[in-house]
Amino acid sequence: MEKKIRIWEAAALLLSSAVLAFGLYEIHSFSGVTEGGVLGAVLLLEHWFGVSPAITGAVLNTLCYLFGIRTLGKPFLIRSAIAAGGFSLSYYLIEMTPPLFPHIAEYPLAAALCGAVFVGVTVGICVLIGGAPSGDDALAMSLSKRTGLRINWIYLFSDLTVLLLSLTYIPFHRIMYSLLTVVLSGLIIGWMTRCYEKIKNCPPEDEKQGRNTP
Repeated sequence: MEKKIRIWEAAALLLSSAVLAFGLYEIHSFSGVTEGGVLGAVLLLEHWFGVSPAITGAVLNTLCYLFGIRTLGKPFLIRSAIAAGGFSLSYYLIEMTPPLFPHIAEYPLAAALCGAVFVGVTVGICVLIGGAPSGDDALAMSLSKRTGLRINWIYLFSDLTVLLLSLTYIPFHRIMYSLLTVVLSGLIIGWMTRCYEKIKNCPPEDEKQGRNTP
């Protein structure tokens, strides 16, 4: 990974984290369908202590990034700081506006599916660039490198832990929808990373032709 971050990488990280903040606020925070990992943890803390995810997200993310810095390196920390900063700032600005979908709680299945797409795609983009908009992404990437486990399985374990804690304020049937969005978002992230690895490891077309030439 290059030490210097490119302008397009920084822009992609900021845009992805802003879209992630939009999805977490507009869908998850009003639908009763939560997320796992740090994203679910900040919603849990917001419910019980009234602290904005813009603040708790910054604190939890910093702790997780410190854990992963040795494994993932300084370039990762820089990219993650951009993504996490973009998320906190975007969430702070978005939560000052009225909700666009105030009745989203009446459609938990739609909330689960849309939430999975918002989280899966935006986090997947950040991971491919080499950063993480939330701390559990840093943990998952670090543990995946250390253990060799697929990143989507690590996501699933941390997500299930947060979902169990979320039962303290979310009804069981809503947790089932939350489990759906967690599984789907993890699958999307895993699928994106595997596709990227296949494309990266695929030899150029001219090399393929050269191999086939007698």
